[in-house]
Amino acid sequence: MSLKIRVKRFFYYWFPILCFMALIFFLSSLHGSSISHFGFLDVLVKKGAHITGYAVLYFLLFRAFQSLMTPRRALFVSAVIAVIYAISDEYHQTFVPFREGTIRDVFIDSIGVFLVYLFLRQRYNH
Repeated sequence: MSLKIRVKRFFYYWFPILCFMALIFFLSSLHGSSISHFGFLDVLVKKGAHITGYAVLYFLLFRAFQSLMTPRRALFVSAVIAVIYAISDEYHQTFVPFREGTIRDVFIDSIGVFLVYLFLRQRYNH
């Protein structure tokens, strides 16, 4: 494979993943006191963002890995990497002032992964 094709593949498949992971890292680095708190609605928005963010990350990972392996294997590998990133993100938050990393948020992140997994599995089983 030529260098030009490899560069194109990198920017098509892997660069979006790296950018999205960097965005998650940046948002997780925000000082906890600078994040607004508006009660129950705030919780819904934040947890919805967790689910949506990790659903997008999982989809991007799947898209990239599917170009290298079978869809079935890509479903699994992408899920493992997305959940490991969720765990590392929560761990990272333990070092950010006024933030905390929680197992609950890893579970919420995993819901986003699982929802896209179910959608893609259904799509590739037919």
